[in-house]
Amino acid sequence: MSKAYDFFKECGSFFVLSINGDYPAGRPFGAIMEVGEDLYLATNDMNQAHKQMRENEHIQIIAKKPTSREWIRVTGLAAECDDKKLKQRMLEECPILQQRFGAVGMEHFIMFKVKVENVEIK
Repeated sequence: MSKAYDFFKECGSFFVLSINGDYPAGRPFGAIMEVGEDLYLATNDMNQAHKQMRENEHIQIIAKKPTSREWIRVTGLAAECDDKKLKQRMLEECPILQQRFGAVGMEHFIMFKVKVENVEIK
C-alpha cells in the first residue's frame, strides 16, 4: 500500500475538493480504495460532487490526522469508473457502502478513479 492510502485509511475520513464554477467545493468522504498507483472514490449520483467531477476532472483529496498536526494533500484527475469488479472490491474494502448501496448494480452507486499527480504529506 502507498503512504498516501495508508494515511487516508488512518484518518478514516477525508475531504474531496472539486471545482464548482469559479470556486472550490469540499465535502467529506469516507470510502477510498487503492489499485496500483490509482485511488478510487465512491459516491452517489444524487449530489453535486459527482456532477462537478464529471465537468472538471481536477480534484484534491485532503486529510489531517486527528492525533497530530500531520496532513496530506493529493492532487489528481478523476474519471468515472464503471468496472463492476472494482466496484465489488470497493464494497468489500469499505463495508459502510454495503449499508448504503447493498450491491454493485444498485441505483446511484458510482465510483471515480483518481490518477494521482502529486502527493504532499507534512
